[in-house]
Amino acid sequence: MDADRSVRIPPLVPLGAEAVTPTGPGVIGTGAAIPGPAPGPERASGPMVERASGSGPVVERDRLGTDPFGWWRRTSQPQRFDIYTRSSLYFMMAMEPFLLVLGIGPELGSSRKLLVLFCASLLHSVSCLVLLRAGLAHALAARARPTLVAIVAAVLTGAYAVTAVLVLDEEGTVRGLEIVAAFIFYGALSVAFPLRTTIWLGTLGIVLLNLLLWLDGVPPFGLVGFTVALVAVFVGALMAFRLSLWMIDLIWQLERSRSVQARLAVAEERLRFARDLHDVLGRNLSIVALKSELAAQLARRGRPEAVQEMLEVRRVAQESLSEVREVVRGYRKSALDLDAELAGARSVLGSAGIECRVNGEGRGLPEQVRDALGWVVREGATNALRHSDARTCVIRLAADGPAAVVFTMENDGVRGDPEPGAPVLGAGLAGLAERVTAVGGTVLAEHRPGNRFLLTARMSVPAPARNGEGEA
Repeated sequence: MDADRSVRIPPLVPLGAEAVTPTGPGVIGTGAAIPGPAPGPERASGPMVERASGSGPVVERDRLGTDPFGWWRRTSQPQRFDIYTRSSLYFMMAMEPFLLVLGIGPELGSSRKLLVLFCASLLHSVSCLVLLRAGLAHALAARARPTLVAIVAAVLTGAYAVTAVLVLDEEGTVRGLEIVAAFIFYGALSVAFPLRTTIWLGTLGIVLLNLLLWLDGVPPFGLVGFTVALVAVFVGALMAFRLSLWMIDLIWQLERSRSVQARLAVAEERLRFARDLHDVLGRNLSIVALKSELAAQLARRGRPEAVQEMLEVRRVAQESLSEVREVVRGYRKSALDLDAELAGARSVLGSAGIECRVNGEGRGLPEQVRDALGWVVREGATNALRHSDARTCVIRLAADGPAAVVFTMENDGVRGDPEPGAPVLGAGLAGLAERVTAVGGTVLAEHRPGNRFLLTARMSVPAPARNGEGEA
């Protein structure tokens, strides 16, 4: 697994923030077609390399003209949740003037009064919507706090309430419009300011409204009822808007944690590679330095043993070169523990919220087959974490006839809208194909119906070492 070069993870930010998503050959998607060591048509020449149908950002086409909902299928689950939640809040704001027309328009009897109220309600709704949008940008994308926007929205809310009092004659209708306006304004305000500040501002608003109503001659019983209604409205606005903000923020934190987990896997692979290089080269380079110094001393004294020492230096250098090649290709004698890789993949995917089921085990397989399949497990788990919104993953390892074994890893939640026939070149998947084909195997990656991705590796195995099925 070439984890260091296989992908570039785009920054994960909410929709309110500015982010640039990289595209190009360095960005691959789950279910990418796996090329063999050399490019070619459907079947590359060489040792049993299959090229599957796939799609990805290497071949980009503008499908907005033929598929207006393609952008939605290309968004991730956190982005969809963000869009849905924001749209619900915006829709709630935008419906205020239209609900006004539907609610009191038939009973008002004057189109002029209705037009005045509609314009005042529209201005109030737009100001609260702008405040809500700026508040979400402040809370989720670290933008400046919209204090000026909040002041303008408060002034327009008061102006809307005064307009309702001047235009309408029925006191109950006026109180209803004021309560709806207070709900919308306070909801947008609760997103833009801290909870404690929002509660203090709400309390201050209730006190001022009761003072104005008392000066207007409203009896104490009416004030108590209006205060209870306002408190209920404020609590409902806090729950609706603050909980929506909290859920959006939580979803993006989980997505960032998922990305960090993938980055940690890359860092762990780097450390493992560095440790292997140290183990291979540290001792051998020390021997080379020691024997070179000894050969130099012997040569100065004219001793014939210097030639033997230099031959030994050459032997150690050649051995080191061979071992370094084995490390780079992943073919060291201490092969990967396939069962440990399967257990590790199940644990990592489970911690990311992906239900993973493993059928089969690597016991009895030859060392080189276990090693190659261990890399397949790593690459498949990395793809499921980085390039999908998977909820389930099924890993199967079973015999395929008397002299072959088949490994499959299937997950759901494939992102984007893949089309057959569009190839993707990913360094991680290409490196995986090289490792598997080097031991006489084949690799196939393909999209399946229902936004599923299937990674298949077929390995030749001597008949006595054939693997049996079982639940791991």
